[in-house]
Amino acid sequence: MTEAAHDRIPEIALDWHRAGRGAVLATVLETWGSAPRQAGSQLAISGTGEIMGSVSGGCVEGAVVTEALEALADGRPRLLTFGVSDETAFAVGLACGGTIRVLVEPVGDGPSALPPGLLADLVAARAAPRAVAYEIIPASWTRRLLAPGQDAAADARFRADRSGVEEDGRFLAIHNPPLRLIVVGAVHIAQPLLAIARLCGYAPTLIDPRAAFGSAGRFSGETILDDWPDEALAALAPDGRTAIVTLTHDPKLDDPAIRFALRSPVFYLGCLGSKKTHASRVGRLTEAGFSESEIARIHAPVGLAIGAKSPAEIAVSIMAQITAALRQG
Repeated sequence: MTEAAHDRIPEIALDWHRAGRGAVLATVLETWGSAPRQAGSQLAISGTGEIMGSVSGGCVEGAVVTEALEALADGRPRLLTFGVSDETAFAVGLACGGTIRVLVEPVGDGPSALPPGLLADLVAARAAPRAVAYEIIPASWTRRLLAPGQDAAADARFRADRSGVEEDGRFLAIHNPPLRLIVVGAVHIAQPLLAIARLCGYAPTLIDPRAAFGSAGRFSGETILDDWPDEALAALAPDGRTAIVTLTHDPKLDDPAIRFALRSPVFYLGCLGSKKTHASRVGRLTEAGFSESEIARIHAPVGLAIGAKSPAEIAVSIMAQITAALRQG
């Protein structure tokens, strides 16, 4: 899947710098009120005034570009604070205004500029893809990259998917790998579930070796794998940003996927079926050598108990439970 340009701001800034066009990264550090863009949102500015991305939805981009060009000229970063009035916000299609603080960093070799090597390391981590936090201390303009497990505050922000300023003044910009949803079973519930997942920012993949079920006609435009579930999962290499849902009701298809998922770092595993069906599933997994704590990772019956009846309602309940596991787990 091609990554949209507005999601490639660090990459674009690095390309501009390497091409000799000059590059500046502007990043939202903090917001107050109803500011239109959240912390971590970025705008890249070239030395000729080209821009990609956004820090305010259009309210203050002009002022940021002016400051960025000055930063590129003197090689010094700066912190900017903007108050966006309700009237200004409304003029660019926003409901109301707020206040934002923006960090402007020229890419270069100056003593306080953003080092090109560090930006290249960030881009490489994003390409891997590998979770990484970009830490900057504005008081000293010191910077470093943090991996999961190196810093408690960064780890909390990795889990929450939320960039921001810590109490000690340092800013942590979180760059997580893309979210993925892997669905085993091209049944009727899978159709709305894949659509809802995509709207929630997931890259969905459907697995079903049964050609009649996993057809392009039933799932137009979706990524469909017709391998056996455990083989397909091994190729997909699910990670801690992956959710897996099994929907077939057929142990021959569901069980291989469940066994693989239980020994993987996925953050969510949900399985369709009644309590009776799940009890039988637990028995099979126990006989296969899985521990009680491993089996307890399974959300079954899948989805939040909201009284869902139709395929679309069940898909909503599943996506809600996945969201809860991601944000609150």
